[in-house]
Amino acid sequence: MSEVRIAAEPRTVFGKGAARKIRRDDKVPAVLYGHGIDPKHLTLPGHEVLLALRTPNVLIRLQGDGVDELALPKGVQRDPIKGFVEHVDLLLVKRGEKVTVEIPVTTVGDVNPEGLLDQQLTTLTVEAEATHIPTGVEVDVEGLEVGSSVTAAQVPLPQGTTLVADPEVVVVQVIAKPTEEPTEEAEEAAAEGETAAAEGEGAEAAAE
Repeated sequence: MSEVRIAAEPRTVFGKGAARKIRRDDKVPAVLYGHGIDPKHLTLPGHEVLLALRTPNVLIRLQGDGVDELALPKGVQRDPIKGFVEHVDLLLVKRGEKVTVEIPVTTVGDVNPEGLLDQQLTTLTVEAEATHIPTGVEVDVEGLEVGSSVTAAQVPLPQGTTLVADPEVVVVQVIAKPTEEPTEEAEEAAAEGETAAAEGEGAEAAAE
């Protein structure tokens, strides 16, 4: 995984008012923590942070006055309406160390036409080297029959990545397509047909 370099400025003024001013300047308040260090309060450029966070588990190289560290985003607060980043918690990491992260799960292929794919998990919890976190994993569902499933233990992981999630948990499964229930109109038409048939039989019997 490549690093994304982001300029970091030390932050010395705190509180809601200070945070609002930072955001008005298109910047993001952030906190860097981990490895027993005192948390470092930083200010980051908003646009660069927004672009970086489009990559799951992005590795960020923070560089600035007194700062030159690698970090992973571990908590992101966004504006619920506009979607911009309001605050970021960053975990300090070192090369060679293992970290626990969630990686996206995508499916490839088509299941048996008689079934429907039911994806139970969209991410898997794994352990990987901090600078070699996989961007995601693929599950091949080509031709899976109704009733088949793929568990976490059956998902192929990249070399150096180990599963942390429950190995027995179902990631994807194939379920039977639901049978089509007759619509209200169809049921009424069928009832009318049965009534008409009964009346016709009654008329024939009277004629005899």
